[in-house]
Amino acid sequence: MIYNDMAFSIAKTGSGWDITRKLPNGDIALVGVSLFADLPDGDAEARAQSLVRTIFPVGVKIFGPDVAHPNRVDDLMIVGPDVGHPNFIYWEEDSTSFAR
Repeated sequence: MIYNDMAFSIAKTGSGWDITRKLPNGDIALVGVSLFADLPDGDAEARAQSLVRTIFPVGVKIFGPDVAHPNRVDDLMIVGPDVGHPNFIYWEEDSTSFAR
C-alpha cells in the first residue's frame, strides 16, 4: 500500500498481521507485529490501513479564533475557535490551506 508517498506492507504471520514500512534508504521498519489476531483477512487489512493513516497523518487541522462571534460574560469577552473554517497544514507542503 502506498500512502502519502510512503510504502507499507501488510502481511499475515501466524494468527496476526505485521505492518512494515519501507524507508527511503531501502531499510524496513516495523510499524506493528501480531496485530488483529484471528480477524478475517478483509477486516484485518481494513484495520491495518486505518492504523497506518492514524499513526502517519498527512497533516494537522488548526482552528483560528472566531472573532466574528465572541461570547460576552459580563465585562469579559470570550473568543472561541472558528470550527466552521479550519485550516490544514500538510506535512510535505509546509504551508497552510483549506482541506482538500
